[in-house]
Amino acid sequence: MVTVTSATQKHIFDDAKIIVIKVGSSLLVDEDQNAINTAWLSGIATDIARLKAAGKDVVVVSSGAIALGRRLLNINHSKLKLQEKQAAAATGQVLLAHAWMDALGAHQVQTAQILLSPDDTETRRKHLNARTTMMALLQLNAVPVVNENDTVATAEIRFGDNDRLAARVAAMIGADLLFFCLMLMGFIRPIRTATTARPILARLHKLPLTSWPWQGRPMPPMLLAVW
Repeated sequence: MVTVTSATQKHIFDDAKIIVIKVGSSLLVDEDQNAINTAWLSGIATDIARLKAAGKDVVVVSSGAIALGRRLLNINHSKLKLQEKQAAAATGQVLLAHAWMDALGAHQVQTAQILLSPDDTETRRKHLNARTTMMALLQLNAVPVVNENDTVATAEIRFGDNDRLAARVAAMIGADLLFFCLMLMGFIRPIRTATTARPILARLHKLPLTSWPWQGRPMPPMLLAVW
């Protein structure tokens, strides 16, 4: 479960009507088993149910399909070819959708699956269609669970990571808050033996791209997506 302790952070959640939550595979999927971390998923599902009960609209952008699919397909090597990623995504997406449906369904919260490619957010007609569908689902009190449509994306046109996709979705539906929930060295300190991870909060106030302080290291996609 995500615990918000700062009064300022609570105020941000209180003021937000539409919230996009990006969930990273490092938290959602047990990396040793390549299986759903059911305890963690149950916790965040409880949080989402509480947000819904408070009158918030929530959209989830969830990673994890490729990690889940590769286990079922017995793809054990570390570097996957594009077609192997597509096959793993097609297989894992079924498990991922069911996992979210079961976790949120325990709180009587309905879910819907939406798969997007970059063209769906850049072509005006497709952008409007996707937006209309998501807004309709929110009005019907459902939680859209969004992922990249890896099965049809090519290396040249895919988002490349769900952090950028989450930023696109947030802009598409006019979200008030985009919340990244993931494990990132330097921002989240992993404590493997504990039940929680300690957040290291960093505030970035419109820094120019040249001000990225960790010289020689690429900017994490979650920051590049919203910079």
